[in-house]
Amino acid sequence: MQNLLPPPAVSSDTRIPIHDYPSYHEELTTEKYTPLLGTNSSSSPATRRSLSFWLILYFCFNLGLTLYNKGVLIHFPFPYTLTALHAFCGTIGGLILLKNGTFVPAQLTDADNLALVAFSVLYTVNIAVSNVSLHMVTVPFHQVVRAAAPIFIILLSIFLFGTRSSNHKMVSLVPVMAGVGFATYGDYSYTTSGLLLTILGTVLAAIKTIYTSILQSTPSPTSPQPRVHFVVPPRLRLHPLDLLTRMAPLAFIQCIFLAYLTGELSRVHTWSSVEMTPVNATLLGINGLIAFGLNIVSFTANRAAGPLSMTVASNVKQVLSVFCAVILFKLTITPTNALGILLTITGGIWYAAVEYQEKRGRWRS
Repeated sequence: MQNLLPPPAVSSDTRIPIHDYPSYHEELTTEKYTPLLGTNSSSSPATRRSLSFWLILYFCFNLGLTLYNKGVLIHFPFPYTLTALHAFCGTIGGLILLKNGTFVPAQLTDADNLALVAFSVLYTVNIAVSNVSLHMVTVPFHQVVRAAAPIFIILLSIFLFGTRSSNHKMVSLVPVMAGVGFATYGDYSYTTSGLLLTILGTVLAAIKTIYTSILQSTPSPTSPQPRVHFVVPPRLRLHPLDLLTRMAPLAFIQCIFLAYLTGELSRVHTWSSVEMTPVNATLLGINGLIAFGLNIVSFTANRAAGPLSMTVASNVKQVLSVFCAVILFKLTITPTNALGILLTITGGIWYAAVEYQEKRGRWRS
């Protein structure tokens, strides 16, 4: 089996200053690595500034694409095709960057490529489920439920690696869980299938976040060993752009196949014959470019910050998504829903504060 990209004579590397990453072996000299930890507290000020830059950029792209997707899906109700558009833009953008020498793809074995193909299925299903559920529920409901991602991150880390979170961290998740319950109480414009798909999308997003971090990490004898090896990908030390360029074409093929199976492609053809104006084509193209930007920023920030920090940044984004959606889409929320949102926000902030203190070695219970 050939590599998904032409293998060079050297390993994955970068030719632009995206981030000066320390190796995971170096991180292990200051603290024990687990899938829940992000960067270590001993990083330099320049590294911390770069980390903050990527997290803020991730936050902005994520918020923008969520609101943009909701607006697009109102007039273009084809989630699989929209996902295929995102993957297509990722493919073209990644290949352009590869040709320009922005990064050098890693030389992988057949087993490594099979692992990436399996990961691409998760990558595709995660995006597709998110877009499908977003089409079935309101933005506030969608974002508040997805704010429970830290819970699934912790549970999955226990299941996959046997790692245990501190008591402080577990307690901080109580308001998050209570907030999700209050926020989804009452008439909140969702269906049972929409609820189930949104929860499934949250679980898949947590799995993808952990697996993305693993694929970009460096193999080390001191790395936590998975309990079930066949469900955890190998540590390939892939550059973020390398990973994106390998995933996008596979995701595109898979999404087109799903769109064909569900009959969505024929509906897209009918819609295009009537509604595909230059303005709509431009709006869809901009949506694809934003998705490409989010993929670059997401993979890079995940490698720099780690899964936990990514979920915290996502939770901050959930809050603004709710308030922006209430204004943009003229939605209403009850006092109970507002209390749930407030509890979720509080839990997310508390969770971030606990993580910060633990990284500085102040809390270890």
